[in-house]
Amino acid sequence: MQDEADELTSKTRKKKDMLALQDLGVQLVGLNEQQLESMQLPESLLDAVLEARRITKHEAKRRQMQYIGRLMRDIDAAPIRERLEEWLGQGREHTAQLHALERWRDELLGGDPALARFLQEYPGADSQKLRTLIRNARREQSADLPPKSYRELFRVLREMTTKEPTAAS
Repeated sequence: MQDEADELTSKTRKKKDMLALQDLGVQLVGLNEQQLESMQLPESLLDAVLEARRITKHEAKRRQMQYIGRLMRDIDAAPIRERLEEWLGQGREHTAQLHALERWRDELLGGDPALARFLQEYPGADSQKLRTLIRNARREQSADLPPKSYRELFRVLREMTTKEPTAAS
C-alpha cells in the first residue's frame, strides 16, 4: 500500500518536472537570436527550438514543445533557468525604473513641492531646464497641444537620474 503511494507521488513529481521543463522550453522559443546564442544550448535542443519557432499549427507546436521538454530532461536545465531569471529580473528592474520616472514627471507637473523634492534628491539636476519643461508641458496640456515638452521632460528626467546617484534613500 505504501509503495503505491510512493509511486503515485513520484509519477506526479515527474509529470510536474516535465511540465516545468516544457515551460522553460516555451521561454526559450520566445528568446531572440542573440539570447539563444548566448545560452550555449546543445545542437539538438537549439534545432528543436528554432523548429518550434517556424511551426504555426497549434497541435504541431504543442508536440514540438513536448519534444523540447524531453530533450531538456537529458541536460542540466539549472543554468538555462538561472540565465532566464536573470534576464527577466533585469527587465522588471528596468520597467520599475521607468514607472518611477513617470511618477516623478506626473508629480512635477502637479506642483512646485515635487520639484524641490526632486532637486533635493538629485542635486546636480538642472533646475532651470526642468522649470521650463514643466511650464511648457503644463501649457501644452491645458491647450490640448501635442505633448512635446511632456515627452522631453521624461527624457531629461531619465538622463538626470542615470547620471546622478541618489543623495537620500
